[in-house]
Parts: sequence; C-alpha cells; structure tokens
Amino acid sequence: MVAQKKAADIRWPESVAPQAVRSWLMERAEEPYRRFSSSLLPGTDGILGVRLPLLRRLAARVAKGDWAGYLSAAQAEPSPYFEETMLRGMVIGCAPMPLADRLRYTADFVPAIENWSVCDSFCAGWKAAARNREAVAAFLAPYWHSDREFDVRFAVVMRLSYYIDADTVEETLALLSGVDHPGYYAWMAVAWAVSLCYAAFPEQTEAFLTGGGLRGEAYRKSLQKILESRRVGEEAKARIRALRDSA
Repeated sequence: MVAQKKAADIRWPESVAPQAVRSWLMERAEEPYRRFSSSLLPGTDGILGVRLPLLRRLAARVAKGDWAGYLSAAQAEPSPYFEETMLRGMVIGCAPMPLADRLRYTADFVPAIENWSVCDSFCAGWKAAARNREAVAAFLAPYWHSDREFDVRFAVVMRLSYYIDADTVEETLALLSGVDHPGYYAWMAVAWAVSLCYAAFPEQTEAFLTGGGLRGEAYRKSLQKILESRRVGEEAKARIRALRDSA
C-alpha cells in the first residue's frame, strides 16, 4: 500500500500549489479506505480515501518548505475535500513558526473543522501548546461557549491533550463543568476528558462527579467512558457503576 512505502520511495508533489497537492492526493486515494472512513464519519462529504500516515508525511514535508505559501493558498480557497482540510491542520500544527502566527492560523482554521477526525488530529498535532500553556489556554477561552459544536470540541480536546496534570486538573474539571452545548460531539469530548481526568486523578474527579459537576448526557457518558477505561481498577469501577445505576 502507498501508506507503507518509505518516504524516499514516494513521488511527492512538485509544488505546494493547491492543484498540485490535490492531484497528488487523488492519485493516492483508495476506494476501500474511502468507504471505511466514510462509515466512521457520517455526514462528512468529500472523503477521497487517503490514509492518515501518508497525510502526516506530506504535512511534515510541506512544513520543511514553503509552508507559509501553502497555508496562504489553502486559506484563500477553502477545500471541499476532507484530506485537504486535514492536511492544512497538520501543517499548522507542525510547521516552524512563532506562537502568535500559529494562533492566527488556528483561528482561521477552526471554522473549517466539521468532524471529529479533523478536530482530534489537529489537536494532537498542536504540540506547541505544551510549551505555551497559559497563552494557549487564554486563546481557547472563547471556544468553550461557542454556538458551534466543533468549536467546543476543539477547546475540550485541546484541554484533554495538554492540561491534565496536578497543576491543571482542577481548572480542567471546572471548564468541563461549564460546557452546555447540546451537540453530541461536544459532550462526548467532555466525557472523554473526564475519563482521562479520572484515570490520572481519581479522587479529585470522583469528588467532581459526586458533587454535581456534570449533568445529563455528559454525566452519563462520562461514567460510561470511565467504565470502559483500562486504566481504571475494578474497585473504582464498582463505585462508578453505583453512580451510574443511581443516575
């Protein structure tokens, strides 16, 4: 398969111009993988079927060259293709640039996030957050209460990726408690974040849950995600089951 080839064996695009990148992606699309991806992303149009490892390799290659030219072109003409949107987010995350520029590109990109896959991959690649947590936390603040479902998921997934430790867990739980968006992908991200908080800091997180920190589906799904976690012991799961059964 294309995704398994060594980087030296891959014929890369001749330039980062949008049409050159699009042609390259279309040449590497796999119909079975397109069908598989579509089954995981209901309602997402424009899936070509290019594997994510190959997109990451291409993003790293763009990031070593004229990444600014690529991002400028990509921003000027929003793409109808899932893979092009994903690639743009990956380049924003890995290209060498000052924090102010990365935040500016991010603010322009977030409105293009329309599914959980682009959101979560984008956040996973935003490694600079670990080195600039205060500034990034301030940047994320407006997204917590956005009307857009994937704005909220973006804030939550950034938080669960870079802000679950002894210094930040209480603030993280407080932010999760304030999420009131009704969208499925917003509160499922909250449940995911709570389960990670519980695995790392069970006492604080259990107190948060029993103290009414969450309500409704976010609360029920958080309990479910904790029960599904392999990082949580059976004794703790017994207490969580009791909470679930009394919900």
